Amino acid sequence: MKPLIILLSSFVISLFAIKIINREYDFALSGRIAMSIMLVFTAIGHFIFTQGMSMMIPKFIPYKGVFVHLTGVFEILLAISLLIPRLKYISGWTLIIFLLLMLPTNIYASINNINYQKGTFDGSGLSYLWFRIPLQFLFIIWTFLSTIRMC
Repeated sequence: MKPLIILLSSFVISLFAIKIINREYDFALSGRIAMSIMLVFTAIGHFIFTQGMSMMIPKFIPYKGVFVHLTGVFEILLAISLLIPRLKYISGWTLIIFLLLMLPTNIYASINNINYQKGTFDGSGLSYLWFRIPLQFLFIIWTFLSTIRMC
């Protein structure tokens, strides 16, 4: 829920800030700014909740903590690249692929009742997917509209 709030509030703030500065709305740029802010926010979680996020990764994958940190760094790099005009198209497609690849992790975490913030097995369970899957697709559509469709 927090990433959604960050995304929407950042979008509204940047939309009006750009309107004040440029005297016109720029929905695509505002969308990329909001997505970048949201990505940095979620990337920070990779470093704060490493243990819990490691639990979200299936057991057969080694070096879970390193993987969590690398994906956090990757999110920060994507956040930056979304704001570089000549990189926004490739960054958009990369982010869409990344979001699709991360969806099974969220499904695995829900099936196993993982609470990534506490690092325990008392999470929301499958009911969380009713929110998370549509949210993941919202992020994908948002990325497409603000980086690829608007190019």
